[in-house]
Amino acid sequence: MINAVIFDMDGVLLDSEPFWQESQIAVFAQVGLTITHEMCLATMGLRIDEVVDYWRRKHGLQNAPPGELEARIIDGVVQRILQRGEAKEGVWHALSFFRSREVTVALASSSAYRIIRAVLDRFQLGDKFDCVYSAEEEPYGKPHPGVYLTTAQKLAVRPVACLAIEDSFNGVLAAKAARMKCIAIPDEFGRRDPRFVIADARLESLQEIGATVWDKLEHGN
Repeated sequence: MINAVIFDMDGVLLDSEPFWQESQIAVFAQVGLTITHEMCLATMGLRIDEVVDYWRRKHGLQNAPPGELEARIIDGVVQRILQRGEAKEGVWHALSFFRSREVTVALASSSAYRIIRAVLDRFQLGDKFDCVYSAEEEPYGKPHPGVYLTTAQKLAVRPVACLAIEDSFNGVLAAKAARMKCIAIPDEFGRRDPRFVIADARLESLQEIGATVWDKLEHGN
C-alpha cells in the first residue's frame, strides 16, 4: 500500500526550469562563461552547488569565491518565482485527490529552502504538506536517494510505502534508488527520453492523477 506521497517541486508544482536557466545564464555571464538554454539541460534536477561545480570543473570559474555564484543564482530564481511563477496544471487537484486517500503528503526538493519558501508563499501552499524537506541538508543531491530516504524517515513511513512525483530523470533515479514507486511527469522534451521507462507511471500533467492511476500503483491493476 501507499502510505505517503512525496512531491518534487521544480517542474512538478511549477515550471521553474526557465527561471533556473535565465538566472544561471545571467550569473555565469558575469564571470565570463557563456552557456545556452540547451546546455542547462545537462544539469537539470541537480542541486545548485552541484550545478556550479559541474561548470567549474568544465570551465574553471576561478573568479568566483565558493558559494557566491550559488547565492546569486538563487537570488535570481526567487525573484522570478515571486514575480512570474505560475502553478502547473492540476496542482490543487492532485493535492485534493491524495488527501481523499488519507495519505501523508510531503515535499522533497533539490532546491534551497529559500526557493521552497518562495514557491509555497507564491501559491499559498504552506499548509498543504505534512513535511517540507530540502536536499541542501543532504551530503548529496539527486540522483542520490538521500533526500527521499530522509523525508520518508521524517514521515515515519517505509520508503517502499511511498510514492514520489517527479519531472526529471535524475529525480526518478533518486526515487527508484530509494525503492519508492514513482510517477514521472516530464516536460515535452523529456517525454521523448526512453529512460523514463523506469518510472511506474508516466503522465502529462498532475490533472491526470485519479483513481485509475492510484489503483494501478497500489495494486498493479
